[in-house]
Amino acid sequence: MKVGLLAVQGSFREHGQAFAKLGVDTLAVRRPTELDECDALVLPGGESTTIIKLLRIFDLLDPIRARIADGLPVLGTCAGMILLADRILGGTEDQETIGGLDVTVRRNAFGRQVDSFEEDLDFKGLADPVHAVFIRAPWIEEVGSGVEILAESAGRIVAARQSKLMATSFHPEMGNDERVHDYFLSLIKS
Repeated sequence: MKVGLLAVQGSFREHGQAFAKLGVDTLAVRRPTELDECDALVLPGGESTTIIKLLRIFDLLDPIRARIADGLPVLGTCAGMILLADRILGGTEDQETIGGLDVTVRRNAFGRQVDSFEEDLDFKGLADPVHAVFIRAPWIEEVGSGVEILAESAGRIVAARQSKLMATSFHPEMGNDERVHDYFLSLIKS
């Protein structure tokens, strides 16, 4: 199995380190030919409007959409959650997403950079709480009928999945706990 790491902007290296600890090969994805080599994809944290612009420049937006439509497993974290969302609140008028996850996400919902925080969260399917790092994080305002809620913070949805698409508003790649990445791998294998 090879997990692609969207490597146009954001925290893709840290995701690679987490998967390496789990013994999984990764590939930095900057071109459609690299995307073709992947069995799954990570959309990392970063800045969602910048990432969309870079996906257009690198001719990756439509190929990623097509692979998701064909069933590619995808993990989106922070900005990656925004990119996977079908609907956005608090974005720019012309902001677009990759889509695929039947959720409405609010950008920067927890506040600005200075409002960043850490918290231990109960995560569905994991025995012990996950240490979550929130940086200018979004949250999910609404989910479609096929979406499973995986974690909440202060009554707000911060992790969800729909089939083989999974999103967190926090950064599971920060720290030494690879359980969220391992959970994603279990979705791929199922």
